Amino acid sequence: MTEVLIGVAIVVALAVLWLVFEGFKSRQKNETLESQLNELRRDLQNMATAQAKSTGQMEAIATGVAQRLDSVTPALQEAVKNSAQITGQLASDAETRMAEELKNARDQISQIQRQLGEVHEASAQLSEAAETIEGILGGAKSRGSLGEVTLERLLEDSLPPRLYATQYRFSSGEAADAVIFLRDKKLMAIDSKFPLDAYRRISSEGEGARRAFGNAVKGHADAIAKKYIVPEEGTLELALMFVPSESVYYELLMTEDAKGQPLDAYCREKQVIAVSPNTLYAHLCVIAMGLRGMQTEENVRRLLSSLSGLEKHLEKFADKFAVMGTHLKNAAQSYSEADKLLEKTNDALEGMLAPDPAEPAMENGQSLLRFTGEANSTAASSKKSA
Repeated sequence: MTEVLIGVAIVVALAVLWLVFEGFKSRQKNETLESQLNELRRDLQNMATAQAKSTGQMEAIATGVAQRLDSVTPALQEAVKNSAQITGQLASDAETRMAEELKNARDQISQIQRQLGEVHEASAQLSEAAETIEGILGGAKSRGSLGEVTLERLLEDSLPPRLYATQYRFSSGEAADAVIFLRDKKLMAIDSKFPLDAYRRISSEGEGARRAFGNAVKGHADAIAKKYIVPEEGTLELALMFVPSESVYYELLMTEDAKGQPLDAYCREKQVIAVSPNTLYAHLCVIAMGLRGMQTEENVRRLLSSLSGLEKHLEKFADKFAVMGTHLKNAAQSYSEADKLLEKTNDALEGMLAPDPAEPAMENGQSLLRFTGEANSTAASSKKSA
């Protein structure tokens, strides 16, 4: 608001300076005209002194001077009138511009006030949201529920439902927040109940709270290793410790215990891997890719087994096909032989049916019957051989 008022003051000052400058120019014009009149008067006096001896010339000069004065006086009056009009117009324009600038300044001030009101309202909403988050993170049970919900959403986004389960219970009665089903019936447990109370005290209590935070993390890693790394029940030799906040995860990476050992290194010694929401999502994506690769490998093995069986069936079919080809080849050969025999028989029949003028008719008929019987017996033997 102060900047707006300063801008308005500058505009007003510039308008006033402009008016002063225009008035100064008008005064300069008036002074120029007055100096010209003075010069004319001096010329008149000089001419009157120089031409005192000639009365006629003095009268002529006086008449000319009077005429010049008569012509200059209206011009001077008109210039003064125009100067007054210009000054009034400038003053009116300056007042109009100042009114517009003041109106714009009022509008900007109103807009700033509205924005301040919106900022105040947003601050109130932010305070309410902060109180809500504080209420959510107020108790260990609520924080555990928040971590479980976040973990479940990450699992839903990364893995199909058949590859994981929540609240998986072991024979000891301990229930892991989630387990991932791997190949060969192996399990990988994930715990989301991270000790956030110790972390919250760091900002208010300083270095002592940081040491308490390190001890709490180490104790939690020991508990996870004891409860959720159970090889006799099919778990892997490691488990995941889910830290539901990136800032808390960063603090874990940067904090060392009393011996100078980083907390994440201590967790790895216990076969417990600390993961944040981002790193857990990356781990889950890699696991999903590995499981898909294993499934693809299993499908390839099944396909190879099926192809091996198909190869055996093709070999049997090739044997049967070869036998059928042999039979077809024999049939074709028999057909060819029968065709040749039939052709020879036909030729012989045509030769025997041809009339011979040297033989009696009866003998021709008997010969025909005898040859027909022989041809029939020959055709029957050909069919049998085929």
